[in-house]
Amino acid sequence: MTVLQIPPTFAERAPQILGPEAVPWLASLPALAERFAREWGLEFEDTARHGYVGVVQPARRTDGTPVVLKLGWVEAESRDEPLALSTWDGQGAVRLFESAPAEGAMLLERLDDSRTLFTEPLLPAVETMSELASRLAVPAPPGLTRSLRGFAEELLTELPKSWEELDRPLPRRDLDAALEVCRDLGPEAGNALVNEDLHYENVLAGRREPWLVIDPKPLAGDLEFGVLPLLWNRFDESTLDSRLAATGLDRARAKAWTLVRSVQNRLWLAEDIRDFGGVDATENDPPDDALPLLTRWAMEV
Repeated sequence: MTVLQIPPTFAERAPQILGPEAVPWLASLPALAERFAREWGLEFEDTARHGYVGVVQPARRTDGTPVVLKLGWVEAESRDEPLALSTWDGQGAVRLFESAPAEGAMLLERLDDSRTLFTEPLLPAVETMSELASRLAVPAPPGLTRSLRGFAEELLTELPKSWEELDRPLPRRDLDAALEVCRDLGPEAGNALVNEDLHYENVLAGRREPWLVIDPKPLAGDLEFGVLPLLWNRFDESTLDSRLAATGLDRARAKAWTLVRSVQNRLWLAEDIRDFGGVDATENDPPDDALPLLTRWAMEV
C-alpha cells in the first residue's frame, strides 16, 4: 500500500495553524507520498501520525527496514531540519536516510512513538534532554540559514512593532527587558547547533540508543536558547529553579533567553487570539497562562 490517509485532526487544524495556504498543500500530500514511496522503495503500513506542521507515515523499505516518511510544511524554522539531522548522523537524534528539502520530505528511521519523555519522571527527563542537547551542540554546519545573532537583531524591530500592533498586550517593562537581552547577548551569541524546539514529546525511545531527538528546529547560537520548552511544558510538575538546575546550563544566560522567548510567545498568543480567537490546544500542550509567570521568573536576579 502506498496511499497516504491524512489524519482528520491534522486536516482540520492545519489551515488554522498554517493559514489558507495549507489547504492546497494538504491536497498535494497523497500524491507527494506516492511519489516518494516510488522513488525510495517504500511500502506503507499502519496509519499516519501527525504533529502541528506535518504528517509521518510508517513504512518499510524493500529490504524490510522499518522507516517513516515525513512530509512537513516548509518554513524558516524547519527548513534546515535535514541539514541538522545529517550533521548529527544519528548520534543522539533520529537517523536521516533520504531527504528532499524543497518538498519537506524526509525518510527517517522508525522509533517507538508510544514512548516519549513526556511520561517519564520530570527531573530525570530534564537531565536526559539536557545531555542530548549538549551532545547535539556541535559546531553549526556551513549552510545553516538561521542564527541567534540574526534572530536577536530581528527581534529588536519585530517585538516593539508587534507590541504596538496588538494594542500593547503585555507590560512595557517586560518588552523592554526582552529587548535589553537581545541587545546585550545577541551580538555575542555562540555558534553551536541548537534545537529551539527540544520538548518532552520530541524525544522518542529508540533501539540504537535509549532516547533520540526528533523534529528539530535548528539554529546557530547558545545552548541556553533551547531551554524554554523544558520549563514551559509540564509546567506544574516542579519548580522552575529545580528543573533549570537539572539542566546544568548557565543560569543567567538560560533565564535571559527564556525571558526573550516567553515575551515572543506571549505576543504570538495575543496575535492568535486577535486573528482566530485562540488555537485549540491538546491536553499535552503547555499552558498559555504560564507564560507571564515564566517572564516574571526570568526577570528575577
